[in-house]
Amino acid sequence: MIVKFKKVHPDATIPTYAHPGDAGMDVCSCAMLTLHPGARALVPTGLIMELPKGTEAQIRPRSGLALKYGISLPNTPGTIDEGYRGELGVILINLGNEPVEIVPGMRIAQMVIAPVLHVTVEEVTDLTDTARGTGGFGSTGI
Repeated sequence: MIVKFKKVHPDATIPTYAHPGDAGMDVCSCAMLTLHPGARALVPTGLIMELPKGTEAQIRPRSGLALKYGISLPNTPGTIDEGYRGELGVILINLGNEPVEIVPGMRIAQMVIAPVLHVTVEEVTDLTDTARGTGGFGSTGI
C-alpha cells in the first residue's frame, strides 16, 4: 500500500517507521515554538498527503514525549480522512510543568494508517441482551 506525501515547506520531513514492524510512522514538526505548561498549539508538519481509498490516518501521541515532558494530543487519536488534501497539522498540549521547545525535525506524533469500514445505520426499538448488559466504568471490579 502506498501513501503519497508532498512537502509544502522546506523543513518538512517525510514520515518514516523507526523500526521494522512498528505500527506507527514518526511525524515531525517543521516549525519552532515554545509550548508552555497548559498550552496547546497546532504544529505544522509542512506535508500534504494522499491516502489510499478505504483508509484513514490516525495521529497518536509519542509515549516518550508523554513520559518525559507531559506532551500529548488532546484529540487522540486524531483522524485524517482519505479525501483531505490540506496541510497535516498536529495539535499538541503540554500537560507537564515546564515549557517544551518544539523544533523543526522533532518527532511530535505517530501516524497509523488503518482501514475504514462504512456501515449501514439502522434505528431499532430493542437490542439483543448480553451477559454484560449495561455494566461499565469499573463494573468488573479493581
